[in-house]
Amino acid sequence: MDPLSQGIVGSVAAQQKNSKEKILLITIIGFLSGMAPDLDVFIRSSHDPLLAIEFHRQFTHSLIFIPFGGLICGTFFYYVLTNRRGMSFKETYLYCTLAYASHGILDACTSYGTQLFWPFSDFRVAWNTISIVDPIFTIVLFMFVFLSIFKRNMIFARIAFIWVITYMSIGLIQHNRAENIGLLNAKSRDHIPLRIEVKPSLANLLVWKVIYETDEKYYVDAIKVGFNTKVIEGTSIDKLNVENSFPWLDLNSQQSKDIERFSWFSGGYLAISKYNPNRIIDIRYSMLPNEIHGLWGIEIEKNIEKNQHVKYFFNRENNSEALKELWSILIN
Repeated sequence: MDPLSQGIVGSVAAQQKNSKEKILLITIIGFLSGMAPDLDVFIRSSHDPLLAIEFHRQFTHSLIFIPFGGLICGTFFYYVLTNRRGMSFKETYLYCTLAYASHGILDACTSYGTQLFWPFSDFRVAWNTISIVDPIFTIVLFMFVFLSIFKRNMIFARIAFIWVITYMSIGLIQHNRAENIGLLNAKSRDHIPLRIEVKPSLANLLVWKVIYETDEKYYVDAIKVGFNTKVIEGTSIDKLNVENSFPWLDLNSQQSKDIERFSWFSGGYLAISKYNPNRIIDIRYSMLPNEIHGLWGIEIEKNIEKNQHVKYFFNRENNSEALKELWSILIN
């Protein structure tokens, strides 16, 4: 999730160890330790643009790394902050580890994918129960964290924890509802999906993006799941066929290898951009849940050196208009 949410959830996790006297200090180191795993964003290369997406949410987010991550944070904060304020190393390590542990679990609740089981598996866990940015979740959580500090009452820390569990449970219920409707929608078109992905749209649990795959195409629709349900018809796109789209591509080139790397990252949900035939997009993400307009992708170039990498790009065009349309879907 976004760094602010990660930090606040880290604070909530640290606060579960009852200590009224040190609640502010615990909250601070919990907040910072909760964000610490995302320091992996500094792992990048000017020559290999895919290195960053391979390492983001990798070893720093894995379950097996939690005690080590907690140790790194605990050691740092003990000597920089907590030692001089009467907190032992054991306490500092405990609070930092609780906060650090919350990060990978929270990220796995989103749709981006988190390698929880690294190094034993590179499978990207994505439970798709909450958007990467969800202000309702974060604002309510912040309110309870603030109250726990201001009132020095641990009951608010407990309520905050219950809020996290409750919100994720609502997300799971909504996810299952949207998936069932998505399957019925596919059936109405006489399609039998090879697989289906259901993801919350930006900042809410009401409108969901549903992607399903057939032999030749991907189909994308939005489904609003409230007291009543509504399908907002989307569009479809041909699945990527490298040989047909890039007959000139050397299969032993670095660009060919990069396509495979990007396919792993994207779960295989790849297609050629409708706006540029040399661009391969990850169709799982778009500002509008019923459109195919990849937020990111790679660009293949002709007549370049065999060992040269692909280009990595982001799409940020007309985001304000897309947000207005998403809002319209939410309120109608």
